[in-house]
Amino acid sequence: MTDRNPTELAPRTGLPLAAAVLTGTVALYISLVAFGNITDFDTNRDFVRHVLAMDTTFKDPDLMWRALTSQGLQDAAYLAIIAWETVAAVVLLAATALWVTGARRGSLTRARQVSTVGLLMMVLLFGVGFLAIGGEWFSMWQSKQWNGLEAATRNLTVAGIALVVVHLPGAAGKQGSGE
Repeated sequence: MTDRNPTELAPRTGLPLAAAVLTGTVALYISLVAFGNITDFDTNRDFVRHVLAMDTTFKDPDLMWRALTSQGLQDAAYLAIIAWETVAAVVLLAATALWVTGARRGSLTRARQVSTVGLLMMVLLFGVGFLAIGGEWFSMWQSKQWNGLEAATRNLTVAGIALVVVHLPGAAGKQGSGE
């Protein structure tokens, strides 16, 4: 017999399972993205270079001062993106493992905390990095060839849904606690 209150035990179905699956899905996705960017470095490097150079936008003189044409700066930005993706992947993979082990131990608070960090990293990457900075500051929306707004929106949406589910009352095991 255990001294724990039964309502504090983490159920293996319902919201904790949904939070684990969503976290794991985002973890797998960003792991594959980081792996792809590392092993096929040139493809997305070209994407980043074109977006930052703004060379396929409408070339409005009122906006072109924003363009970054230094390949060194462009490559530094791309390396920063890859590093961010890799760290997010590691954090989300750890969070997924914590959902699994936490369900066995009956405590999912740490899984929720680590998932939150990783999912917020995704929100920052795709919401701030791609939608706001790439899409608006560098006018990526104007490019027919180098426009990643649809993919960024999709990624932001999935990460956002996962973040909401992770924070629903009961997702961390304590029904109605809303921790």
